[in-house]
Amino acid sequence: MAPRKRPETQKTPEVAVRPKSKRSRSPWELEPEAKKLCVKGPGSSRRFDSGCLWAGLASLQVPPPSSIVRALHHHKLGNAVWPSLQQGLQQAFLHSLASYRIFQKAAPFDRRATSLTWHPTHPSTLAVGSKGGDIMLWNFGIKDKPTFIKGIGAGGSITGLKFNPLDTNQFFTSSMEGTTRLQDFKGNTVRVFASSDTCNVWFCSLDVSARSRMVVTGDNVGHVILLNTDGRELWNLRMHKKKVTHVALNPCCDWFLATASVDQTVKIWDLRQVRGKSSFLHSLPHSHPVNAACFSPDGAQLLTTDQKSELRVYSASQW
Repeated sequence: MAPRKRPETQKTPEVAVRPKSKRSRSPWELEPEAKKLCVKGPGSSRRFDSGCLWAGLASLQVPPPSSIVRALHHHKLGNAVWPSLQQGLQQAFLHSLASYRIFQKAAPFDRRATSLTWHPTHPSTLAVGSKGGDIMLWNFGIKDKPTFIKGIGAGGSITGLKFNPLDTNQFFTSSMEGTTRLQDFKGNTVRVFASSDTCNVWFCSLDVSARSRMVVTGDNVGHVILLNTDGRELWNLRMHKKKVTHVALNPCCDWFLATASVDQTVKIWDLRQVRGKSSFLHSLPHSHPVNAACFSPDGAQLLTTDQKSELRVYSASQW
């Protein structure tokens, strides 16, 4: 007798479960899977741009993080030279600038804004000065009305503006009114540091050092005045042949001063050794009148701008 056949049963499909690997996968190994991820808006079946995550990033013109990681990996393996890596990092930053948008706007003055400075401890607060001498303290992080100090109008242009590092409720100003002074945001003058007493001489620039407690200011005839924060004048010397457009104290070496002038020079000074106009450490000649000379936050570079739209960056590792 032939054996009876067993009824066929439906086979359950086997599912192979692979143990998770302890090795973390690199970003470029994950990239093909990431390309399958689609981002959909709530209540909408339309895909974001081309529908994939990297396309979404591309729409913001921000390169994916894996490109930077890949560049660093190739550099570590010796497959990429530093200049190309540096260029890639710079491009990533430049692409991110395309996502910048106007956050807030204000037009409080009847004349153009001439000077502005960020508050040293409150990142959403800044002070702005105008050609008419008006000054506004603006905290754009809150909806309160900005603090406004009315100026004298024509002839009162604010040429320099710095918060007092020893009391951030006060600020220093230099102006075409012919003074460099310390004020508060109630409109009171705390102290006048320099005054020309004539309408033919005015102050064009200023800087302040908290560490050395010094104030430096320059005028339109080439003089630079150094004072301490108590108002005592240390010296008043003619350091340039023409208007001093900018003065800057080095943030790391506060005895290190740069002055810019329309006489087409930027001069470097040691405040401990200033004896006269020829006692500068070094002169940086320019082809055109110089508008500004600013140190980088680490004090190792000096940025200059002239009146023909040229930018220069001077670098010295020993600063």
